[in-house]
Amino acid sequence: MSTLTARPPVVERVAGWSARHRKTTVIGWLVLIIAAVVIGGMASGTKKTAYDPGEAGRAERALDVSGISQETESVLVQSKSGASFATDPDFRSGVSDVAAALRAIPGSAAQVRSPLDNATETKALLSKDGRSALVTFVVAGNKDDADKTVAKPLATVAQIQAAHPGLRVEEAGSASVDKTVNDIISTGLQRAEVSSVPVTLVLLLLVFGALVAASIPLLLALTAVVAGISLMSIPGHWVPISDSTSSVVLLIGMAVGVDYSLFYIRREREERALGKSPREALRIAASTSGRSIVVSGLTVMACLGGLFFTQMDAFSGWSVGTILVVGMAMLGSVTVVPAMLSWLGDKLDKGRVPFVGKRRTVAKESRFWNFLVRNVVKRPLLWGTPAFLALLALAVTGMGLKAKDSGGVALTYGKPISQTLERMQTAFPGGPAPAQLMVHGDPRVLKGPEFTGAVAAMERMLPNGAQVTTETSADGSYEAISVPLAGDGADSASAAALKNLRSQVLPATLGHVSGIEYNVGGQAAGQADFGGQLSSRTPIVIGFVLLLAFVLMVAAFRSLAIPLTAIAVNLLSVGASYGVVKWIFQDGHLEKQLGFQSYGAVISWLPLFMFVILFGLSMDYHVFILSRVRELRLRGASTKQAVVRGVSSSSGVVSSAALIMVAVFSLFAFMPFAPMKMVGIGMAVAVAIDATLVRGLLVPAIMSLLGDRNWELPRALQWMPGLAMEKPAVPEPAAAPAYGRHKVPIA
Repeated sequence: MSTLTARPPVVERVAGWSARHRKTTVIGWLVLIIAAVVIGGMASGTKKTAYDPGEAGRAERALDVSGISQETESVLVQSKSGASFATDPDFRSGVSDVAAALRAIPGSAAQVRSPLDNATETKALLSKDGRSALVTFVVAGNKDDADKTVAKPLATVAQIQAAHPGLRVEEAGSASVDKTVNDIISTGLQRAEVSSVPVTLVLLLLVFGALVAASIPLLLALTAVVAGISLMSIPGHWVPISDSTSSVVLLIGMAVGVDYSLFYIRREREERALGKSPREALRIAASTSGRSIVVSGLTVMACLGGLFFTQMDAFSGWSVGTILVVGMAMLGSVTVVPAMLSWLGDKLDKGRVPFVGKRRTVAKESRFWNFLVRNVVKRPLLWGTPAFLALLALAVTGMGLKAKDSGGVALTYGKPISQTLERMQTAFPGGPAPAQLMVHGDPRVLKGPEFTGAVAAMERMLPNGAQVTTETSADGSYEAISVPLAGDGADSASAAALKNLRSQVLPATLGHVSGIEYNVGGQAAGQADFGGQLSSRTPIVIGFVLLLAFVLMVAAFRSLAIPLTAIAVNLLSVGASYGVVKWIFQDGHLEKQLGFQSYGAVISWLPLFMFVILFGLSMDYHVFILSRVRELRLRGASTKQAVVRGVSSSSGVVSSAALIMVAVFSLFAFMPFAPMKMVGIGMAVAVAIDATLVRGLLVPAIMSLLGDRNWELPRALQWMPGLAMEKPAVPEPAAAPAYGRHKVPIA
């Protein structure tokens, strides 16, 4: 063993500077947050539009360029007595009133069509049994504001419903569904924001037993979330960022922000309890927990960056938002936390909670985990095998997970519009979610007999006598054709109808017209193309995440067995969470308790999104625990001794962090929006599994079986640079300054 005179690692130097310049650090952090909010506000405004991949995306772009609005709405009119449109005067009067009222608001409703207009509209807008009628219109103005513009027509329709109590008069369509979904997300997000703070604070009080200590992680997480959400508007000019990204940022930001601070503070307290000076305790916390936080944070951010390989707008926005908030949480943890610890000193324990405070003030080794891990290490197969088989059984169940988007009915479950969509679908199959066919070409061609004849032939080939509607752009070079499809836009009937339209109907009709280009968009097309792109790109994303995790773990621990073990148990943990999500949402269990309607699958982006997020987050616990084990191993402890002491000394804080993370994620299970329920429950289950069965049983069992092979690195991989997770712990000279230059043993 040789020695080199070297400066302490960057994390230690940053922590030391922050501790010495604590006021500057804290004030600088607050200025940074305020600047992020101000800059984010100034940068907000024009956003980059998100498009579906493939042909559907090309159709959406053509629609934007054309200036044609295809945000169609329908008003369903039915007699509550079941009377026919042809024989009931009140029925006909209601339809007339709806059409007249909508035509009176041209700034909100354009191209109003009614079955009273002419014979063609009567045929198209009356149901086959004559007991249901539709009045359709296009939402006027910018399509990006359609969810706001549609509010006036909705209010108008509600007034007509009040004036005709004997009729059912209700509106639904793409814009009103978007408005309902946005309202649901906004309400749920506000509820989650309000609930997450007190829930997190209560749990932190139980962990620390003191109000001041509990406030630091909470405030850091909140400020990181505020900064992350604010800064999203800057990349939003180049990367499409959806409104749902804020929900995801809140979810991830609160979890990692609290976790990172918790790891740091608990380690500093532990060293103080062992008699270290405040300055020395901070140095050790920086060199251990601080480095773990940096490695974990970089791993999470890099894993999230893997979503860019999907080349899909939806994932790009989530990736940018979560990378920003994780980066802010990591930065705050290694700067603001040591500054606050140095500033507060013993005042950190002010505001002790009765009964809990005395017990929690000093960080101690967990007796429960010590007892459990000691027994696991003695009999690894006896304890590890049942845990492995239980997780494997859940993971096998999760292999049956089906991913596809839900229709508007399931998406707006619990809202009146959901029932309206069901009634429309029953009376007018294919009406609520038509295909949007965009045709581009020379205006003379689009007006010519060859094209109009092809459109007529296409209409004749459509099943059930469906009728298309067309709209021409101002310059005549674009034609938007609305083609009714069977189903609700998300089911198998819609998928089959779309396939028939793309592969049979269009090639036989428009395919023979020269000088035009056409693309099929709409809900069914968007879902099909999204799923196809996702299927082709998922292996690339997974491969990137696994390779990245392997390289980072090898560099951090200078071992081959530890990275392979980490990857294997993380895959098992994610697979087990898939099994639980499938049982609840796909198989339809706990529908009433959780307030959702199963449609036999989960939202299409959920499996990949959960994999990337969970694989990154699980590294938090793995890195934190294993860095402690390696630290003890470098001090001369045997592998089994290091595992017992490392897991038992760190599992208490990991359990506390996991409990808080599970609580935050679980709040999203009660959001009135099924996709966020899926995310919340799936991630809560995965974290709970990861912090108990995986870290408490599987990892100690595997490491015990491997013994010294845990620390071996094949010669073929020794070229890789190391991150030096922990320095070999040797007694340091008493006179050595905490943050000065000193001798660092190099193994």
